[in-house]
Amino acid sequence: MLFIGFGGGKVLLQQLILNGIIAGSIYALIAIGFSVIYRTVKFFNLAHGIVYTAGAYFAYTLTISLHLNIILSFFLSIIFAALLGIAIDRCFYYPLRKKSASNMIFLLASFGVFIFLQNLIQLIYGAQILTIRTGPVKEGHHLCGAVITDIQILILVVSSLLLVILWLFIQKSKLGKAMRAVSDDPIAANVVGINPERIIMTSFVIGSALAGAAGILISYETNIEPTMGFSAILKGIIASIIGGIGSIPGAVLGAFFLGLAENLGIWKISAGWKDCIAFAILIIFLLIRPWGFLGTKTEKEKI
Repeated sequence: MLFIGFGGGKVLLQQLILNGIIAGSIYALIAIGFSVIYRTVKFFNLAHGIVYTAGAYFAYTLTISLHLNIILSFFLSIIFAALLGIAIDRCFYYPLRKKSASNMIFLLASFGVFIFLQNLIQLIYGAQILTIRTGPVKEGHHLCGAVITDIQILILVVSSLLLVILWLFIQKSKLGKAMRAVSDDPIAANVVGINPERIIMTSFVIGSALAGAAGILISYETNIEPTMGFSAILKGIIASIIGGIGSIPGAVLGAFFLGLAENLGIWKISAGWKDCIAFAILIIFLLIRPWGFLGTKTEKEKI
C-alpha cells in the first residue's frame, strides 16, 4: 500500500522498519474503524473499504477540483466520509435490522454496497489513476539511517493524534461508555435506557471518519484509484483478526504487527509478495490462535 524509499539502492533494515510503522499507522485507522463498527453490529462491514476510498476522492475533489485549502479539505473530507457511513447504515443496514436479517445477509449486503459505490466512483471520476500531490518532489529527512518525508511525518502525527482522541473518547466520555455497554450486552444496555440505534449510528460516524482519514492521508502519499478500497479493507480485517476481533487495542497491535511483518518480510524478496505475507499471517493465526493477540477463546466462534 505504501511507497518504499531506499538509500543508494540498498534495502536497509531501518527503512523497512520505518515503512512498517507508517503502514501500520494507516492499517490501524482502518482496523479500528472496522472494529468500532463490528463491536456494535456484529458483522463484517465490507463497505468500510469503500468509505476509505471515498475519503481519498473527497479530498481530491475539494483540494484539486475546488482548490480549497488542504487543511480545510482534510476536515471536510472526514465529515463527508462520516456522513457516507451514516447513509450506508440508514439506507441499507437499518432496514435489514428491522427485519432481523442474519449476519450472512448483512455481509452480502455490505459487499453489494462496496461494489455499487466503487463502480459509482469509477463512473464519476473514471478508472484512471489520480493524484493530489503537487509541486516538486522534495528529499526526505534522514532518521537513524532511514529516510522519511514530510508527508510520512504528517501521516504518523495525524494518525497518532486520532488514535489518542478515540481512546480518550471511548474510555472517558459518556457516549463512549454507552458504546462499550452496547458492545458487551446490547439487551442489558437497552434495559438501562441506552438507545442501541443511536449507538450504532455513533459507531458508523466514528468508524467511517477513521476510514476516511486513512484514505485521505494515503492520498497525500500515493496515487488514488477506484479499486484501492478492496486491499485496504482486507488489511483492516486481517489486522483486526490477528489483534483480536472487536478489540480496539488489539486492532492497533494487529495493524502495526501486520505493517512490520509485511515490510520486513520483503527484505530478501520482491515487494509484490506483501499481500501473500499478510494472508499467510492470517492463516497462521486462524490455525493457531484464531482469537488473536488480545481476544478471548470465545471470540473464535464469531470469526
